[in-house]
Amino acid sequence: MQVALGPVGIFGASNFPLAFSVAGGDTASALAAGCTIVVKAHPAHPGTSELVGNAIRQAIMDCKMPDGTFSMVHGQSIDVGMAIVNNKHIKAVGFTGSFKGGKALFDAAAKRETPIPVYAEMGSVNPVFILPGAMETKSREIAEGLAASITLGVGQFCTNPGLVITEACNSTDSFYSELSGTVSKIEAGTMLTKAIHQAYENGCDRLGQQSGVHQMAKGKGPTKTQDGMVSVFHVNSIDFLSNEHLEEEVFGPSSLVVSAKGRQDLLSIASRIKGHLTASLFGTDEDLNNNRDLIHILEQKVGRLIINGFPTGVEVCHAMNHGGPFPATTDSRSTSVGTASIYRFTRPVCYQNFPDRLLPEELQDTNPKKIWRLYNGEWMK
Repeated sequence: MQVALGPVGIFGASNFPLAFSVAGGDTASALAAGCTIVVKAHPAHPGTSELVGNAIRQAIMDCKMPDGTFSMVHGQSIDVGMAIVNNKHIKAVGFTGSFKGGKALFDAAAKRETPIPVYAEMGSVNPVFILPGAMETKSREIAEGLAASITLGVGQFCTNPGLVITEACNSTDSFYSELSGTVSKIEAGTMLTKAIHQAYENGCDRLGQQSGVHQMAKGKGPTKTQDGMVSVFHVNSIDFLSNEHLEEEVFGPSSLVVSAKGRQDLLSIASRIKGHLTASLFGTDEDLNNNRDLIHILEQKVGRLIINGFPTGVEVCHAMNHGGPFPATTDSRSTSVGTASIYRFTRPVCYQNFPDRLLPEELQDTNPKKIWRLYNGEWMK
């Protein structure tokens, strides 16, 4: 059966004060697995973290759960987080944030006397491939949907489409025009923190200075100092393939459009990109049938493949996979969203030749808890 790993360290995310923080998915799945947790509140929203933490503590008291089931610490310094990772009692870590932060925690956990798993989500540009048939038939619809997806939550979703690859066709120019026109009408929005906003501004400046890159469209200018203005950049496939920095995430309402000359260019780009959370393909039935090899390549690159839809947003359900190959995450076999997330914080234990009375109640022949169990390969109570 699956048993709890033990105490888990969870790091709150700067861009999700609720969904991926103190009472977020990692906390829910760790508690469901039977683990105790120590949360490192993110310094971007300490007040919200404290309010949510107090609600959890009150719930634990009301449910008569043991003291120490939930703990939370605050702190600006790196030392606070590292103290959690290096504590001998911590058995796993959940993290959502930057590549630099997640990789540092992963490396520290690997150097412990007893290494522990770190489930770190560390960023993604979530490439969107637009195939010729879809471009010819749904140019305006795709352009409007793409602009909305880029700017959802002022671009502060980990599933923000930061890379768009188009294949040259008769409607390519009209698509670019539609996208530019739509983007130009979008007003700047307030970003969550000054640090996120400054990083976004720096990222756009850095991207715009890369060889062959130019700003294709921009939204309405900011009215407040922490406003993020949507920016869409453009580059051709030759310059993109020769510069690995163009695949780096610019966290915020921005995206880079890459012009591919033809189908072989699409395959070259798909083969070159690193690991990401999602990939989307827009195409007609004929497009998709003619690009099965592209789909097979992308299966190796992402954790979620989407046909004729945008990646922003996830559904908490049995089928959801919110993860992906490195560097999107440190463990592509797990998900941080959906019911399967519980397996991050459990491990299998096999009980062989045990007398029935010594087995956990979940495994005893009489099934005293009346739960569904997999018995010789069949589900039954």
